[in-house]
Amino acid sequence: MPTYQYRCEKCGETFEHVEHLAEHEKAQPQCPKCGSDAVQHVPTPFVAKTARKS
Repeated sequence: MPTYQYRCEKCGETFEHVEHLAEHEKAQPQCPKCGSDAVQHVPTPFVAKTARKS
C-alpha cells in the first residue's frame, strides 16, 4: 500500500500515513502530535529506478 505524506495546519507536524489507493480520496487522518483533523496532503516527489544494461 502507498504511503502518503500529510502536514498538520494546526501544529505544522509533517507525518506519513499508509492507505489503500481506494481510501485515499476519503481518508482524513489525524495528526499524531496534536490530534487535529486539519491536515493537508503534501505531494511527494519520487524517482523511479530501473535497471538498464549497458
